[in-house]
Amino acid sequence: MNPILTGALGASAALLVAAKGHQRLTLSRAKHPSLGGHVRMAKRVAGQIPALAHAADRFFQVDGADDTVAARRAAGFARLEALYAGRFAKTLAMTREARTLLSDLQFTGAYRVPFPFAGRVRQTLGTGAFLQRSEGPVVIDLDGNQLIDLTGSYGVNLFGYEAYKAMIAEGAAAVGELGPVLGSYHPLVLGNARRLCALSGMDEVSFHMSGTEAVMQAVRLARYHTRRKRIVRFAGAYHGWWGEVQPGIGNPVPADRTLTLADQSERTLKVLASRKDIACVLVNPLQALHPNGGAPSDSQLVDSSRRAGTDLAAYRDWLHRLADTCRKAGIVLIMDEVFVGFRLAPGGAAEYFGVRPDLVTYGKTLGGGLPVGVLAGRAELMKRWRDDRPLDICFARGTFNAHPYVMGAMDAFLRRLETRETRALYDGLDARWDARAAQLNTALDAAGVPVRVAHLQTIWTILYTRPAAYNWMLQYYLRAEGLALSWVGTGRLIFSLDIDDMLFAEIVRRFAAAASAMKADGWWDTPAGLTDKALRRAMLRGAIRMRLGR
Repeated sequence: MNPILTGALGASAALLVAAKGHQRLTLSRAKHPSLGGHVRMAKRVAGQIPALAHAADRFFQVDGADDTVAARRAAGFARLEALYAGRFAKTLAMTREARTLLSDLQFTGAYRVPFPFAGRVRQTLGTGAFLQRSEGPVVIDLDGNQLIDLTGSYGVNLFGYEAYKAMIAEGAAAVGELGPVLGSYHPLVLGNARRLCALSGMDEVSFHMSGTEAVMQAVRLARYHTRRKRIVRFAGAYHGWWGEVQPGIGNPVPADRTLTLADQSERTLKVLASRKDIACVLVNPLQALHPNGGAPSDSQLVDSSRRAGTDLAAYRDWLHRLADTCRKAGIVLIMDEVFVGFRLAPGGAAEYFGVRPDLVTYGKTLGGGLPVGVLAGRAELMKRWRDDRPLDICFARGTFNAHPYVMGAMDAFLRRLETRETRALYDGLDARWDARAAQLNTALDAAGVPVRVAHLQTIWTILYTRPAAYNWMLQYYLRAEGLALSWVGTGRLIFSLDIDDMLFAEIVRRFAAAASAMKADGWWDTPAGLTDKALRRAMLRGAIRMRLGR
């Protein structure tokens, strides 16, 4: 072979290798350094952690507390056990029976607290899963206990349960003559589509059965129109349980075409601007509360390292720069508002932050209390076929899409959203909930407990300010005081807008009382010099010993 040609080919190959190496390095640096940014490593680590249960003689002393403190903790635990057994007897009995048949209950019961504590807690402090009715912001269980609801029904409950009961009834009455006829549309569908396009600023909508399905279709259309395969999500963000957008722990199959990058990162913008294989970027605005961190849950509270907080100005600036980068790179920007949609503003997070995505997904509260997913987008991205290639389609359909009863409840929701009374709820929303968070933090400070709250309007998480191994116990003290939390415990509280100042003052009183009772029982009386790092290392050592059969 000609030596000149050989040299040229060698040089070209070397340049290609160098270019690919530089691209991989740039991508690696754009990932968040935590396991949340390295999903393959997270799966490997999770797969190596063995089952571990604290022995009875160590259960109350995993932080090295002395015998006196351990005895106070044991006494407090026993008091809660007796209280739960007496106060929630019927509810707990039905929950125990249902757990043998419902895999969801088995899962949530196993992951309500850190797994080394889970077995004993599940046997003695079981949390009832059944309710018989709601009255405003209060839910009533099978034993007649009235609990102030702080679950928000996972985001559905924005306006209050009474509002949604009315919307469901209104919707059912409006479509009752048609009934569950599928395939054809009830006339209310057109009005819903018009209102959604006006609210979102988009050209078209499509209806789906869940938020997960809406996200699936958004990603599918982005790939179809860009002819690119890769998608980008941000570390810690949740977009439903579909494997492509949940590539780490929880997904048994690797998602090889999904890139998990760092939120609010210059290096991420550099990757987006330089690569030509990225179809879309998914944004979950809830991450403004805990950037690059997974959804907080008490099952992760092996120490007090949970972090959360919002810098709304910085996050708003990030979203605008992200949108500009995507626009220039031909990448579809998808705003996933399944959780926060209509909670931050009538037009959702896109309106609140003043950013214009290419596609936006909704769910939860939009269904007026019934299950729904919605995708809204620009006309050219919503099209599911090519005019010049009629067999080249992007198929999406569902038997229950645009179900008449869901469309009826949605119509009631959207009409309510337009009323003067509802719009007034959004006036001063930031200031109102900032003041309420400050009110609770002041009460907690006065009680002398190492607990604080961080929030994004009506979505709150509880933070712990002193290294401790038993923070997860607070959820059980809160329930004893008549506050209902979801299975993620103090990781997420969601308030409805029908909670007035008087009821919120009662929530503050109960919350402070619960934290004070927990303090009195010694759960935060930790040895001097204890650190979060020491707590994590102690748990890791225990797991390693178990893994090695020691």
